[in-house]
Amino acid sequence: MTTVVDIAASERVTAYTERFREFLDNDVARLGEELAGREAGTPSQPRFDEQGRMHPAVWEARREVQRRAGGAGLYAPHAGVEVGGGGFGLVEMHHVEEFVYRHSGLGLGLAALGWTEGPNPAIEHCSGAMRERYLTPLVKGEITAAFCNTELGVGSDVLRMATHAVRDGGDWVINGTKGWITNSHFADVLQVVAVTEPGAGTRSLSMFLVDADAPGVTRGPDLPTTLADGLTGTLEFAGVRVPAENVVGEIGDGFALAMSWINWRRLCRGGMCAGWGAWLLERSVDYARRRQSGGKPIAEQQVIQHMLANMHADIYQARATSLVAQAELDGLGPYGRPLHPDAPRLISLVKVINDEAFFRVADTAVQVRGAVGLIQDSPEEKLFRVARNLRIPAGTTEIQRNAIARGLLRGRAA
Repeated sequence: MTTVVDIAASERVTAYTERFREFLDNDVARLGEELAGREAGTPSQPRFDEQGRMHPAVWEARREVQRRAGGAGLYAPHAGVEVGGGGFGLVEMHHVEEFVYRHSGLGLGLAALGWTEGPNPAIEHCSGAMRERYLTPLVKGEITAAFCNTELGVGSDVLRMATHAVRDGGDWVINGTKGWITNSHFADVLQVVAVTEPGAGTRSLSMFLVDADAPGVTRGPDLPTTLADGLTGTLEFAGVRVPAENVVGEIGDGFALAMSWINWRRLCRGGMCAGWGAWLLERSVDYARRRQSGGKPIAEQQVIQHMLANMHADIYQARATSLVAQAELDGLGPYGRPLHPDAPRLISLVKVINDEAFFRVADTAVQVRGAVGLIQDSPEEKLFRVARNLRIPAGTTEIQRNAIARGLLRGRAA
């Protein structure tokens, strides 16, 4: 029997996007005009301070957008209702993210929707004291976070991490170094994953909330990446002491909680890539109709028509995959502990299909423009770099294929 799933935008999504459009036209537009006069760069291509970090004026403009979005109830539609969020499901969030990325492009509007520096599924398992101190302010956009899981010498094999936490009386003491951490320079609270029981497999890790200004925390230098955003760096923990109430969930839940954060980011690829892909396609179509070659618009050349058609096909196919998979996941529960056995395969499908489709779309968008597409920091060149970046964080495309294959083989064995 075929199961019918609803992938249309709900009424509350429509209401949300209407409010978001007004927010872009009013608050974000004014803040963008103010930033333009600061000679600090742009949200997508900021200038940097002497330490290579995002220019403080750009960071503060983003923060003001987040605070205002939080105050308007726009910042955290993905967070649970019980913690002050909107309680939107995955399909709903796909439509929200698609709208935000399509209509914000590379502007300040992107900061209005909680991203890696905002609330996430893992932190919702924190204690009551931590909810008041960190989670509620995160949902309101009043503070920012950083997810500290990756280490410079350890990528997808998270069980090999060296950062460890040892119990000392009623406290835990954390030592280690984390690398490739987004928002490491500016975060107020750090979600740190550390080894608490070596050799216990997936129960060997635990997650802690650490004040970023706590004694023993050192923010390392910027690690410049293809994104050139001045937001990525290292964090060192030397004898950092945290009380037991700072443990997220229970001791031994760290791996499952880290995966819920990572899976959340994987699933966000659907709306992000659909929105940005549609934006790039619109720009490419408009450019092809304007650009003349041989006295005619290049849009009349079959080779250009095929390039536009391929972009549309990639966007359409990836978007359809995302919506159908996320509708299934809404039924299974995407962040359960334990996770439904079918969930990893579906989550990885969303990420790998979108990562690879969006890379082709961004590459073609550059090609349609020819030499103009190579201008550094143009929207096409910037999103080409973003697209290349997406294929590594939150699990490489190769890791996604491993998860898909495991799901297929497990199902066959059953």
